[in-house]
Amino acid sequence: MRFEPVLYICGIIFTTAGFAMLAPATVDMHMGNVYDAKVFFLSSGITVFFGAMLILSNHDKWKRITVRETFLMTSLNWILVSAFSALPFCFSELQLSYTDAFFETMSGLTTTGSTILSGLDSLPYGLLLWRASLQWLGGIGIIVMAIAILPFLHIGGMQLFTTESSDNAGKTFPRVAQVVTATIIVYLVLSVLCAASLKIAGMSCFEAITHAMTTVSTGGYSTSDCSIGHFNSAAIEWVIIFFMTTGGMPIIFFLYIANRQWENVRNDSQVFRYLYWLAIIIAGMSVWLWLSTGIPYEDALRKIAFHVISLVTTTGFATDNYIQWGHVFVVAFFILTAVGGCTGSTAGGIKIFRFRILYLTAIRHFKTMLTPHGVFINLYNGKPVKEDVMIGVLVFITAFFFSVAFLTLILGCYGVDFVTSLSGALTAIANVGPGLGNIIGPAGNFSTLPDGAKWALSVGMLLGRLEFLTVFVLFIPAAWKN
Repeated sequence: MRFEPVLYICGIIFTTAGFAMLAPATVDMHMGNVYDAKVFFLSSGITVFFGAMLILSNHDKWKRITVRETFLMTSLNWILVSAFSALPFCFSELQLSYTDAFFETMSGLTTTGSTILSGLDSLPYGLLLWRASLQWLGGIGIIVMAIAILPFLHIGGMQLFTTESSDNAGKTFPRVAQVVTATIIVYLVLSVLCAASLKIAGMSCFEAITHAMTTVSTGGYSTSDCSIGHFNSAAIEWVIIFFMTTGGMPIIFFLYIANRQWENVRNDSQVFRYLYWLAIIIAGMSVWLWLSTGIPYEDALRKIAFHVISLVTTTGFATDNYIQWGHVFVVAFFILTAVGGCTGSTAGGIKIFRFRILYLTAIRHFKTMLTPHGVFINLYNGKPVKEDVMIGVLVFITAFFFSVAFLTLILGCYGVDFVTSLSGALTAIANVGPGLGNIIGPAGNFSTLPDGAKWALSVGMLLGRLEFLTVFVLFIPAAWKN
C-alpha cells in the first residue's frame, strides 16, 4: 500500500472542495454578510492550502494506483473532505462545536439529510447554499470529478466508479470520458429543470436553486425548519415528488432515453419494478390514510406519495409529522427507510436491484432443495447472474443489518432510548435523514443527542454511503501487504 498517490489525489479533491466554498462566500458578499463571507474565504484558504501541499509533496512520486489504494483513497477522501468542509460551520456565528459541524457536513456529503441545526429560516444565505452544495457534490459531483481527474493520471476512471457504487451500468460506454461527460450533462440538466420548475411553482430563485440541489441529489436539506411543509404548496410538492422519483433512478436510464436506445429502456427491469412498486405502495397507503383520517383523497394521495418517495429514495424531505397518522404508517415508513432506490442512482439504502437478486437467489435455493442435481441459472434483464454477484449481494445485506444492529447498540450505550437508537441507526446507515420519535422524527433534529452518539452516527453515514465493503476491506491485513 503506497500513500503517495492516495494523498496526491486527496490533494486534488481538497483543492476542488476549497474552491467550491467560494460560491457561498460570493453570495454572502452580495447579501452584505461580510463576516460570513470572511468565514468562507478563510475556510477556502485553509482547505486549498492543505490540498496544494498534498499535491506538491507527492506529485513527483506519482505512479499508477492499485485497486487496494483506490479503496483507501475513496474512504480517506470522504473522511478528510468532511473534516475540512466542516470549517465554515465552526467559524460561523453559529459557533458550532466541531462534533456538530462534522456531523452536519458528513450528513450533507453522504446525502443523508440528518441535521443538528434549527432556525434555518434565519440562517445566512451562504450557509444555506453551502449545505445544499455539500449534498449536490456528495450526490454525484465528487464521484464525477474523481472519474474526470483519474484518467489523466493513468488510472482507469471506472475503477473508482465501481468502488464508489455497485453499479456497472457505466461500462455501457467504452470510454471513461464519455461516462463523465454524460453524467455531468444529465445531472446538470435534471438540476436546472428542477430549479426552473420549483421557481415556476412558487419558490424564490434562491430557494428553488438550493432545493433543486438537494432534491436531485436525494439529500433532503431544506432552507426551513419545517422542510417542504414551510411552503404549504401542492404544486411545489408535486414537482419535488417527480424529481425525487427521478433522483432514485439510475443516470444511465436517462442516457438511454436521450440516445433513443429504446431496447435498453425496455430491458431495464430495475426501473420498472421500482416505479411499479412505488405505485402499489402509494395507492394502498393513500386509501388507508383517506379512510382512517377522513382527509380528502387528493390530499391523502399527495401526502403519502411525497413521504413514501422521500423515504424510498432516501431524500428525507417532509411536509407533515407522519408519526401522528398512526402506528400503521410509522411501521410502514420504518420499513421503507431500508429499501432505497435503484442501483446507479444517488439514493442510498439496500436498493431495488439487490432485493431482486436476493429473491432470485432464494428461489434457486428452494429449487435446488427439491431437485438436488438440477442446474438452475438466475437471469436478470435476460442475462445470467454471476455467482460472485449473488454472493456480493448477500454479503452486503448481511453487513447492512449487522451494522444497523451494532450502531443501535452503541447508541443505547449513550443512553438513547430504543426507538431513537434503532431508527437513528437505520436512517444513518440507509442515508435517509429523519428517524422516528419525538427527538429525531420528522418534526425534530439530532442536536440533543450526546456527542459520542453523533460521531457513531457519522461513521454509520459513511459506511452506508460507501456501501460497507469499501471500508471493511481496509481492515483486512492482506489489503496492506504486497
